[in-house]
Amino acid sequence: VDFSPDGTYFIASCEFSGQLIKFDLITMQVVATMNLEANSSQPQDVRLASDGSRFLVADMAANGIWEIDGEKFTVMNFLESDAGPHGIYPSRDASQMYISNRNAGSISVYDVATHTIVKRWKIPGGGSPDMGGVSADGKVLWLAGRTDNVVYAIDVVNWTLLAKIPVGRG
Repeated sequence: VDFSPDGTYFIASCEFSGQLIKFDLITMQVVATMNLEANSSQPQDVRLASDGSRFLVADMAANGIWEIDGEKFTVMNFLESDAGPHGIYPSRDASQMYISNRNAGSISVYDVATHTIVKRWKIPGGGSPDMGGVSADGKVLWLAGRTDNVVYAIDVVNWTLLAKIPVGRG
């Protein structure tokens, strides 16, 4: 789920139905439903792009990112990412969005100004990056390693793996 710039609605993903919903916070009702139909879609994380111009939806089954016009509730574009995009995290300066690709063991970088994927970075030795967040100073992307029982610390300034921290099963 993420909220519109004016806070009047949110868009949520429905992973197992392949749908998105638009929920009006004034009427407290679902006002629209959208079927994503690429490769039996499995939408995951939903994030408003840092510039507020569109919503980004990570789709694990379609292997890409949907760009959604929230007001019209229509698809603007689909960008191929890597296998299994799952989480979307804004950089602290709001210029980029980091996308964790669970099945590819990689991170894709979405440029907010150009609305394109400008970088793909593989975790050395492979991995299963899932959910996480960006450090307060914006230099480190922290991600859970879903099936590797680790947490990754990734330097997003120099694009190096700082650590794979063992955390136990699950």
